[in-house]
Amino acid sequence: MNEQITFYTNPMSRGGIVHWMLEEIRQPYEVKVVEYGPAMKSAEYLAINPMGKVPALCHGDRIVTEAAAICAYLADAFPEAGLAPKPTERADYYRWLFFAAGPLEAAVGAHACGLDPDEKQQATLGFGSLKATLNTLAIAVTNHRYIAGDRFSAADVYVGSHIGWGMQFGTIDSRPEFVEYWNGLKDRPTHQRSEQFMREAIANQKNP
Repeated sequence: MNEQITFYTNPMSRGGIVHWMLEEIRQPYEVKVVEYGPAMKSAEYLAINPMGKVPALCHGDRIVTEAAAICAYLADAFPEAGLAPKPTERADYYRWLFFAAGPLEAAVGAHACGLDPDEKQQATLGFGSLKATLNTLAIAVTNHRYIAGDRFSAADVYVGSHIGWGMQFGTIDSRPEFVEYWNGLKDRPTHQRSEQFMREAIANQKNP
């Protein structure tokens, strides 16, 4: 698949997850930074993502939004990168990729907004509680270098990003098992390159 890859992002967004994934697939791509405010809600950008949010990815005439979906798409679109297990070995891969995209992100987001459900509400909500969600995630990464088998995968990009950022900004506890898992991922050159882009883009915003 040699079609153009265009990546819409903002350095202060979940786009950093996709940027890391793009570095992992080792394919050329174009970055378009979309500023928060009118640009993100413009008719031009809403035609790409009606939610008016980043990240978004255009691959030829195909559009993918939602960071977890983009990671899964890229892993399948570029199998030579080896970022998805064999189809018969994807149980943990799908489980934890979408656990992070669903219960984890919802639980962390709700708590950050001051919304901590009571026992009755926990029975209704898919994530239950932040404590239950983090306890489950801790079990998934304990004594596992990679979350979905013996090889690095797109699930590590997504789950690792949430754990790393969460500990950095205090929305996820710095539990020893989270620290150990993240330490095994954060120094990958691909991650470092995406982080460097973010630092430079933020600096450019401050010093136009």
